[in-house]
Amino acid sequence: MKAIIAAGGKGTRLYPLTFTLNKHLLPIANKPLLLYPFEDIVSLGIKEIGIIVNDSRPSIEKLIGDGSDWGVKVTYIDQPIAKGLAHVVQISEKFIDGDSFIYHLGDNIFTQGIKRPFNKFKKSKADAMLTIIEHHENYRLGVPFFDDDGKLVQVVEKPETPPNRFGVPGLYMFGPKVFEAFKGKDAIKPSARGELEIVDLYNYMLKKGHKVEVAELEGEWRDPGKFDDSLETSRLLMDLNKRTEINGSVDKDSKLADGVVLGKGSKVINSQIIGPAIIGDNVEIRNAYIGPYTTISNDCELINCKIEYSIVLEDVHIVDVKGKIEASMIGKHTQIRQTRERVPVYSFMVADHCRIDLPF
Repeated sequence: MKAIIAAGGKGTRLYPLTFTLNKHLLPIANKPLLLYPFEDIVSLGIKEIGIIVNDSRPSIEKLIGDGSDWGVKVTYIDQPIAKGLAHVVQISEKFIDGDSFIYHLGDNIFTQGIKRPFNKFKKSKADAMLTIIEHHENYRLGVPFFDDDGKLVQVVEKPETPPNRFGVPGLYMFGPKVFEAFKGKDAIKPSARGELEIVDLYNYMLKKGHKVEVAELEGEWRDPGKFDDSLETSRLLMDLNKRTEINGSVDKDSKLADGVVLGKGSKVINSQIIGPAIIGDNVEIRNAYIGPYTTISNDCELINCKIEYSIVLEDVHIVDVKGKIEASMIGKHTQIRQTRERVPVYSFMVADHCRIDLPF
């Protein structure tokens, strides 16, 4: 059994952060997003993982390398032009080399992991496994259609009136027969939007009489591809994995509530931190309030400020800010500071697609 992870894409919904940082490396609960699917796959005992990349390759290879730190072998598969989710399968044929495989989108998180559908796939010896999950907006997804006996007959992309409450998330499982769908006169064709659709692979296999099973995922599914989704996903995971771990120094004038993680070399001086909160390594927090659901990456400085429900990336300096910062994502190497002008003014150095909320 092998696995592939799609980690290309431009992350346009997260501009401007993703102008310089691949969306799969954005921290969710202070861990790169890509590591959630990667480590889920590793936990299954799969030893060969292909990661589909484009110009994202250098940054992703820096994070994961050859996979040896996790006891697996990683192969990087280049996809210069994205042509749909099924195209990822097509370009992976050489890597798969006749095996069965799992296909996991690199920006999807499943809070209870993927072992249950994986075990069902192995036990059933199916040619394909369609994973489904209850979703209140399944009309935005692929939706399974069943006959009166509960047998899967079709998967429809974004139906106007879904016949059930299930949608198809970013986890797919196939045997080697799936590659037939790209060959011959019956090969799947690009959709109206010019992409090879993942639902067409399942429909092809159903039409050809191959064994296609269905597995329902437990827990919650998150696809944090937008600003608000990233904050909410980070909040969810921090609640689910709340812990206290102090590896830095805290002075006697500071107060840390339960659920605070403080990294190595970090210092907390005359400050209050309310958990759940995750603070990285070599962070200085002085005369500050860090509220719940805040993650702060390495090498940051927060002095005379208040912040909560936010994601702060590496090497950010927030100094002498009077108002509370809330519901924010702050990119690497950013400085936020109070002006020293006698008449208060706003001074910005802002990239494309930014949003700035100012009080009246």
